[in-house]
Amino acid sequence: MTEHQDEATPLLSVRGLCVRFGNGNEAVDALRNLSFDLRREKLGIVGESGSGKSTLGRTILKLLPRLATISADRLDFCGSDIGKATERQMLQIRGSQIGMILQDPKYALDPTMKIGDQIGEAVSLHLGKRGKEKKSHVLEMLESVKIRDPQRVYELYPHQISGGMGQRIMIAITLVAKPRIIIADEPTSALDVTVRRQLLELLDELVSARGIGLIFITHDLDLAEGFCDRLLIMYSGQILEELPASSLGNAKHPYTRGLLASMPRLEASEKRLSVLVRDPAWQHSVHRSIAQ
Repeated sequence: MTEHQDEATPLLSVRGLCVRFGNGNEAVDALRNLSFDLRREKLGIVGESGSGKSTLGRTILKLLPRLATISADRLDFCGSDIGKATERQMLQIRGSQIGMILQDPKYALDPTMKIGDQIGEAVSLHLGKRGKEKKSHVLEMLESVKIRDPQRVYELYPHQISGGMGQRIMIAITLVAKPRIIIADEPTSALDVTVRRQLLELLDELVSARGIGLIFITHDLDLAEGFCDRLLIMYSGQILEELPASSLGNAKHPYTRGLLASMPRLEASEKRLSVLVRDPAWQHSVHRSIAQ
């Protein structure tokens, strides 16, 4: 896909995506018949723990264990069928074209390596830079994610930085290769409110400036409503509802409405929160995209 292609053209087009773990009678369907498109936008994937959000992110990058079986009618990334891509081909896509920001930097960053060296690895791998040129680019990346005093941070180890700074480092590593898509898996869950807002502002700025497609995985409905452009509501490995983030309050599916009703709100008059009652029929729901 060229840089000048219509912005309405999907970066990622998924149709009939299924993931199964195991074989025979013990097999478990983790994702069931998912269909959606991702454009240059912030697409929120929302649902309870265990609904399949993170599995979806890892499936796109084909980072699932060997016992997983992936099938899809279409899994198209910028004109390439990544559903049929070999591991060698995926190595050319991961990081360089589709990046991933993990939930907690203290587990994602190598505790034995300085921050500058960890970003430098990505610079060497994706851009082929060495020596002074590599260090200069690392410092530029630290500045791009609004790290103060990049020279000092370059020499620090992960245990010497805050959680918010760690997430900025993760974003810097992800952005080195200028990927077309970023998958952010609960990137703000370990951050306080102020740092969370700063990180979201940074992601929003990067998506707008670089024309990136962002898949934002979260269980926080309020956060998704305020930050994302569009939402996919997941339950038991399925997409039950798709709607603009600004229309979340007008959601129609009883699952989405149940999630909203179970959230505490200062202006609510009820003394007790609603308890979500799950309908077995949801297991067989058919998702119809309002975007199609």
